Amino acid sequence: MTAIFALALAYLIGSIPTGYLATRSVAGADIREHGSGGTGATNVQRVLGWRWGLAIALSDVAKGAVVVVLSRWLGVSEWFVAGAATLAVAGHCWPVWLRFRGGKGVATGGGAAIALSPWGLLLLPIIALPVVLTRYVSLGSVVASASAPVIFAVLSLLGVAPAEYVMFGLLASAIILAKHRTNIGRLLAGSERRIGGPRRGAPAA
Repeated sequence: MTAIFALALAYLIGSIPTGYLATRSVAGADIREHGSGGTGATNVQRVLGWRWGLAIALSDVAKGAVVVVLSRWLGVSEWFVAGAATLAVAGHCWPVWLRFRGGKGVATGGGAAIALSPWGLLLLPIIALPVVLTRYVSLGSVVASASAPVIFAVLSLLGVAPAEYVMFGLLASAIILAKHRTNIGRLLAGSERRIGGPRRGAPAA
């Protein structure tokens, strides 16, 4: 019963729509009707500016980390800790509060990965390098997401992290990559928006 509670709580925490709430509060607008249509930090940055984008990124990272910490505190097995981390990402992407229209899970997945193992911090330079070199946030997100299961598989083989965390890496990566499928298409077509490009559909503050 505790394990089921941990999983349900993980989904609900992950589904807290921080970007939506911030945009409603600051601009009185629905973030899903502007920019990329997502509720995550990248779209908030496009609509409200980098300060709010950073604040939402940190809050979304915290959602993933808190879920892992709470699951461990509840004493569930590593399988359920990994499951809770995955459901936090799913909750962010498909929040029940917003009719399952959310963000793309990168920050929440990153927070969960770091909380699962400090080696999850390796994802920071992995996501940053493509962004710095190309100014495509989506490219960094895709590369980091694809790297997560590899990192956890190596950590498992080295005995540094439980094998159960590979499941999180695989499932979270699959979710995030699926949410980025249109971005991947635009990257391949050369039409993806770069950092610093013109903001589209920004509401009046």
